[in-house]
Amino acid sequence: MTAVAVISGVLLALAAIITSYRVLAGPSTLDRVVGVDALTAIAAAGLAVWAAYSNDTTAVPAIVAVSLIGFLGSAAVARFRVRDDI
Repeated sequence: MTAVAVISGVLLALAAIITSYRVLAGPSTLDRVVGVDALTAIAAAGLAVWAAYSNDTTAVPAIVAVSLIGFLGSAAVARFRVRDDI
């Protein structure tokens, strides 16, 4: 189980680094929003890996909260972006 958690953590860290580059160098606002949404998903996945590794279920509300914040943030930006295009 330790090897799986370490490999998962390393892959999530690599994904976060690549996604951070997209957020910083994104040519448009929507690219940056998608990058931030991906970062929140990576953070939720990291919390899930930690919860599975430590057998601690107290991280589950944090996973739900991070996922909800990511969804609401993306939905709000998409709504205002559509309003600006009209």
